[in-house]
Amino acid sequence: MQLIAVNRKLDQGPRRAVTLASFALPILLWALISYVPFLWHPQVEITQPGSVSYFSEGLLVDREIFEREYAKASDNETALPEGKPANPVYLPAPHEVAVAFVTAFTTEPQRRSEMWLHESLWSSIQVIFWGFVLSSIIGIPLGILAGTYDFFSRLFEPFIEFFRYLPAPAFGALAVAVLGIYQAPKIAIIFIGTFFQQVLVVANTTRKLDPSLLEAAQTLGAKNKSMLFRVVVPGILPDLYRDVRILLGWAWTYLIVAELIGTSSGITWFITQQARYKNFDNVFAAIIMIGILGLTIDLLLAWLGRRLFPWQKESK
Repeated sequence: MQLIAVNRKLDQGPRRAVTLASFALPILLWALISYVPFLWHPQVEITQPGSVSYFSEGLLVDREIFEREYAKASDNETALPEGKPANPVYLPAPHEVAVAFVTAFTTEPQRRSEMWLHESLWSSIQVIFWGFVLSSIIGIPLGILAGTYDFFSRLFEPFIEFFRYLPAPAFGALAVAVLGIYQAPKIAIIFIGTFFQQVLVVANTTRKLDPSLLEAAQTLGAKNKSMLFRVVVPGILPDLYRDVRILLGWAWTYLIVAELIGTSSGITWFITQQARYKNFDNVFAAIIMIGILGLTIDLLLAWLGRRLFPWQKESK
């Protein structure tokens, strides 16, 4: 069977296999780099310091430093240091990250002021939820109006086109000054990062509505209000739903920046703290958790979309 063909979908079995491979191949590459010494192990983990005073068991040093100290000890006929190839501390092996997935949820925070990982995740989810909901409540109606009526397009889109090029993090200090130091400025950054893009994307989707539907409605005597609520909105719902799924992914990309504003909280604070203590297995675990959580939400939305709009062709 031909796996690569223009404008032809794979059968169910090969599709699943290729989907699994899209995750398995990066993990395999990660495992090879972690477990096969000759691929990329630029450092040496000291197992026996020998006569080198600043070596200690478990210390990671660059290979060049180890070889230089080994040569010195050999020339001086003193105890030789011993070590094994290792990767830098910032690249933990897959099994270490897998263990961190469990221990991060079961290990109590070192300080009372810190939150558990599940509490950090819940805090981040709330920031994403409220920022995106507020953006959608305002942005979707404005986008539909701009895509339907030229008046609103000229009124909204020129300024929005200008504003969308301004980076959302630039408003961090202003958001803190106006909204305080807690969750509100973080929600504001998510709002700013998605709202202006949302208006333009929804407006563009609205303009793609089949003109024959509008012409038929006008022929039957539909007025502005009826055209908007009984033709335009129902006609774009499937594509609008897809746009919301994509824009929600954009909201997640602003999370890390948003949570650096004001008080330290959420999954960003957890990642920052673990990196400070060089617990990079926890850092990788937290980053992967964000990806898993985002993908799970998207798959649930995709499943719901197939139930809401069963007449639409599957895009994946």
